[in-house]
Amino acid sequence: MNHFVDLSHPIEDGLITYQGLPAPHICDFWTREGSAVHYEAGTSFQIGKIEMVGNSGTYIDAPFHRYEEGADVAGLDLSQLANLPAEIVQVNGEDVKAIDAEYFMGLEIRGKAVLIHTDWAQHWGTKAYFTNHPFLREDAAAYLVEQKVALVGIDSYNIDDTRGNRRPAHSLLLQAGIPIVEHLCQMGEIL
Repeated sequence: MNHFVDLSHPIEDGLITYQGLPAPHICDFWTREGSAVHYEAGTSFQIGKIEMVGNSGTYIDAPFHRYEEGADVAGLDLSQLANLPAEIVQVNGEDVKAIDAEYFMGLEIRGKAVLIHTDWAQHWGTKAYFTNHPFLREDAAAYLVEQKVALVGIDSYNIDDTRGNRRPAHSLLLQAGIPIVEHLCQMGEIL
């Protein structure tokens, strides 16, 4: 029997999920009461309105995110995103911040989704989530590209070190056509 686990954080009105980007705004576009004036008695509808940037909550970065000529999310084949064999790599995110290639060496990862479980998701919704988070070092990203993985995900604020302006993991993975998933959660439920 298949067991499904939702690895995405819930998005709430006003919750900052990425520093420097606006928080999502979630509200009613039409309330049931407001819509009732447009229909016959006893008929009403609720229509929600969501306004947010694409990098809110748990999301997929497609090559277009980094490279203008790259595929956007709609251009990715579903086989790159769903029903993939996966390798979950555990890293203690409280002790290890810079995740190097050694964590992936010796693993059978070719063609698989590589999901990095650092347990950083426990800081979601706090200021601690945005600082000193675990990330992939450039050598790790290069190794994952060399191994031709299908997708890379992390349960952290960013797959790159955000203390500087370089983004080598994004650059290498997306240039190779490997989608990135950031802000994963509940990974302990799939171990």
